[in-house]
Amino acid sequence: MMFDISNLFNWAIVLLVVALVAGFLGFGGLSGTAMQGAKLLCGVALVLAIVLVVFNLIAR
Repeated sequence: MMFDISNLFNWAIVLLVVALVAGFLGFGGLSGTAMQGAKLLCGVALVLAIVLVVFNLIAR
């Protein structure tokens, strides 16, 4: 079963949009929290993508 990284990127984009809207409306705390979540998910997705590519190259 392959791990679907696109879901992590989708959630990161959703949190980014929430952060932008909250920042525009003046909710600084919510905006910062959503941005941290987006950064975290994007970082995790990138690390997992790199690990999966490396494992795929080793398996060949």
